[in-house]
Amino acid sequence: MSSKLGSIIMGVSLAAFLIGNVSVAMAETQWEKDHPRREQVNSRLNNQNNRIDNKVDSGKMTKGQAAKVHKEDSQIRGEERSMASQNGGHITRQEQRTLNQQENKVSNQIHKE
Repeated sequence: MSSKLGSIIMGVSLAAFLIGNVSVAMAETQWEKDHPRREQVNSRLNNQNNRIDNKVDSGKMTKGQAAKVHKEDSQIRGEERSMASQNGGHITRQEQRTLNQQENKVSNQIHKE
């Protein structure tokens, strides 16, 4: 019985999380999505995700390793969105530097794996 309740709570929590993310994405204007600093950060995140997938496909990285690095990229993307929501839809130069430093660490992990 408590297992079923836990599953229901987990499902409701996941749905609320997904709905929150969709509403944030829909609230962004095209200018906000295409802001040069945001575009650079997100382009780099997309590139890193492709690198991870290519390493898995070539057998140079396990799915477990890839999941860990994808999770870190996802957290950086979430942080970028949060920063942008606090700054009228864009990120500051300092925030871009901070995100790039985090991306550098992930990039090094991809390279080493």
